[in-house]
Amino acid sequence: MLTYATDQLWGEIAYVAFHLHWSLDTILDLEHPTRIRLLAELDVLAGRGGGTAWGSV
Repeated sequence: MLTYATDQLWGEIAYVAFHLHWSLDTILDLEHPTRIRLLAELDVLAGRGGGTAWGSV
């Protein structure tokens, strides 16, 4: 079973919460690929598109 780095997960949660104002529970309910896709789209909206620190989908 693969584990996910705690610091990376909290970074993702903070990024989504900061931009979308979603609750912790809502963000944690997202499947990993969905969360990564959302992070990539937020990067584009924030003008950071063209590469993401969040990995690929």
